[in-house]
Amino acid sequence: ETMYAGDGVGLAATQVNIHKRLVVVDVSEEKNDPLILLNPEVEILNFEKMKMYAEGCLSVPGFYEEIERPNTIKIKATSIEGKKMNLKAEGMKSVVLQHEIDHLDGKMFVDFLSNIKRQRIRQKLLKQKKKK
Repeated sequence: ETMYAGDGVGLAATQVNIHKRLVVVDVSEEKNDPLILLNPEVEILNFEKMKMYAEGCLSVPGFYEEIERPNTIKIKATSIEGKKMNLKAEGMKSVVLQHEIDHLDGKMFVDFLSNIKRQRIRQKLLKQKKKK
């Protein structure tokens, strides 16, 4: 619900203060095909095929930056029904999965930015906070 309410395509449990290794991703046009993964692990299939994607985050609303990530990955996880899963993801789905799994590992997309860009975002967030 939180992911869809924020017009997001993915959410990690840690973003809503649930301390479990769980992510939900839905990159479908209709926003009706959520993929729920428990204990996901990423395997990069090709470090030479990197791609730039504009990423944003429900934890840092209103900010989007280009981040370079592997375009194709393999995920090992457990489904919500308890079944072991192996899936390959490319393009947008790959990016969203990497982004959400980063949250589980304590990373945010801004951690991949230069210090200057990160500082600019921090300053803008502080200004927004002062206005409230």
